[in-house]
Parts: sequence; C-alpha cells; structure tokens
Amino acid sequence: MLIAVGIALLLAVTLLPQFLVRRTIERHGADRPDLPGTGGELARHLLDRFGLDSVAVERTDAGDHYDPDAKVVRLLDRHHDGRSLSAVAVAAHEVGHALQDSGGERLLAWRQRLAKLAGVTDRVASVFFIAAPFLGIIARTPLAFAALVAVGLALMSVRVIVNLVTLPVEFDASFRKALPILEEGAYLDASDLPAARSVLRAAAFTYVASALVSLVNLARWIRVLR
Repeated sequence: MLIAVGIALLLAVTLLPQFLVRRTIERHGADRPDLPGTGGELARHLLDRFGLDSVAVERTDAGDHYDPDAKVVRLLDRHHDGRSLSAVAVAAHEVGHALQDSGGERLLAWRQRLAKLAGVTDRVASVFFIAAPFLGIIARTPLAFAALVAVGLALMSVRVIVNLVTLPVEFDASFRKALPILEEGAYLDASDLPAARSVLRAAAFTYVASALVSLVNLARWIRVLR
C-alpha cells in the first residue's frame, strides 16, 4: 500500500506540472484571425525593435527556445506560424531570453555554462548509474562506499543546480521582459492579457517540472547507492 502511494505521489510530482503546462499552452493555442501576425513575425518584429537584427528566427521541432550560442530564437511550427495567444506569448518569452543575452545578464551566462557541464555529467551519470550495482559489490569498505555515493550525488547535483538556476532566468524572461513588452506595446488587447500571462507562467514553469524531475532522480541515486 505504501509503495503504491509512493509511486502515485512520484508520478504526480513529475508528471502533473508537465501536464498543466501543456494544457495551458494548448488551451490558448487556437488561431485568432484578429491578431495582426504570427508568433514568428512578432519575434522578428521585437528583435528588430530592440536592435537585435542579427538574431535569427527559425522553426524547430526540438521545443521553443533561444540559442545564445547561435543567436537564434527557435519556435515550434505551431508558434512560428500560428496566430494564437500561445504563439504570441511564447514568441515574446523567447525574445526575452535574447534580451537577457544582449544585456549580458549573468544568470543566463551561468545557466549556459552549467548546462554545457551538465550535458557531460549526464552522460557520465547514465553510465555510472548502470554500473552502480556492480560498483556497489566492489565497494565493500566504508571509504569506498562513501566515495561511490559522493560521485553519484555530484554527477546528479549538476543537473539539479542547472534547473534551479534556470527558474529565475525563465521567470525574468516571462514577467520582466515579455509581459511588459506585450502590455506597453499594446500588442494584445487588455482582455487577452490574463490568458497571455497564463501562457507566460506556463513557459516559465516548464523548467519547474524539469527541476522536480531532477530532484526525483537525485533521490533515486541516494536510494540506489545506500
């Protein structure tokens, strides 16, 4: 019974935020003929408006994001070509990241450095996780076991730190960049701003879900290596 409850709680913690984010974006994803342009067109307009004409706008199937290395705002087809509140809000959010980058904001720079490190540690951790049972057999002495635990926790902690650092970056892009731009520029009617705010919150909370998943994975490491 306790195991079943634990599994249910684990699924709720990891899957519910992702479900709510996806549902919010889909709820406001219907095309609106009254909107003056697509998400891709808005992104291009905003980048030009803020003097970021060297930043490109592209379609992607790898999720909406801003690539600070390539200097590209990438949007899913439905947001690049769509005339929906979700398309407008998501495009403004990703332009918010471009503004962070152009302004040299330290938290974004730290996030990028840590993300690259996490890409390496994630690969090492996957191998280490597979080998953990065998290493556990070898680590018969308390010192060896402590070293094994320390390595596993260090590898997983990098991803946790990346996701935690990402949260304020995402909320800044949504609520200190995108929302004021949409409000002050009158890109949306006042009646549409609450929906846009919900989408911007969802865009930021995408990484809340990732942070929760990384924390759950860290807890799994602790249990496996005990």
